[in-house]
Amino acid sequence: MCKRAVGSEPPVAGTEPVAPKGDQSLCESEGQLQCLPQPEQLQGLLARTEQGREWMMAQNDVVVMGIDVAKDKVDVCIRSLGARQVFPSATQGHRKLVAWLRKHQVGKAVMEASGGYERVWAKVLREAGIEVRIVDPKRVRSFALSAGRLAKNDTIDAEMIAWFAETFNDAPSQTYDAAREELQALVKARLDLIDSRIRLVGQTEHAAPGLAQKTHARILKSLASEIAKLEAAIRAQIKSTPDFAERVEIIESVPGFAETSAANLVAGMPELGEVSNQIAAALIGVAPYDDDSGKRRGERHIKGGRRWVRNAIYMPCVGAATLNNPVLKASIGA
Repeated sequence: MCKRAVGSEPPVAGTEPVAPKGDQSLCESEGQLQCLPQPEQLQGLLARTEQGREWMMAQNDVVVMGIDVAKDKVDVCIRSLGARQVFPSATQGHRKLVAWLRKHQVGKAVMEASGGYERVWAKVLREAGIEVRIVDPKRVRSFALSAGRLAKNDTIDAEMIAWFAETFNDAPSQTYDAAREELQALVKARLDLIDSRIRLVGQTEHAAPGLAQKTHARILKSLASEIAKLEAAIRAQIKSTPDFAERVEIIESVPGFAETSAANLVAGMPELGEVSNQIAAALIGVAPYDDDSGKRRGERHIKGGRRWVRNAIYMPCVGAATLNNPVLKASIGA
């Protein structure tokens, strides 16, 4: 066993005070929203964008690029240089993008999670020695709406990703871990097959006797075989990686959590053991958030987080709590 350090939360970009310039009022200089010009202070989006860009360049020397990933191409934008380009999703496009980035001395590339299309581009950039950060598309879209950008297309999206990355530049980039990526792929594949099996079992119950039921039975048998193969591969991956094996041992020490739940958490929550309980709860999407205004105290609700991890451990958590938590166990027995 090893002790894991609890990481301190990095400051949010733009929340630090900024010294006023000239006759600028103090209220106009406090925090990110005052540093970036407001709509009522400037005429038009271009003016707001240009002044925001100048502020960002003064704060950070790292050249940041936004990438909007599609199936067949990527749109890229370097706001600090006013540079934009499109590259095809092919080997030639990969080479041209890397050369273009080196020409402009880009140090960080930021892209949205796009269903898996981003993986190849992230690998290409990491191999070229460029820092990669993958962000939540919902956050970027909300950021764009807050900036008054109602229109949406690939070119605009690339610019907004770059602007978002500049604004929240203090957020750390994800550390690439090939072993964890492989484990996560295996775990997600198993969960997909489990979902398919559940749906097919439900359909089989209502299928007419004869060929339909026989077909379903053959498919269910095949699914069971493939699920077993994936589970064997997951066990082998965990066993061959000492860090994974250690984490699984710790998780399985929790009453009610066994091999499958431990694998899901190791694959989907690499931060466990390195962040506080509150941060871990927020990452998995079970942290209750305030909804207050003035004297009103609204109900607390969970939101956000990694849905697939939360869904995967929901039933194990319910089972563990009802069997091992004295309060819940007593209430269910009553």
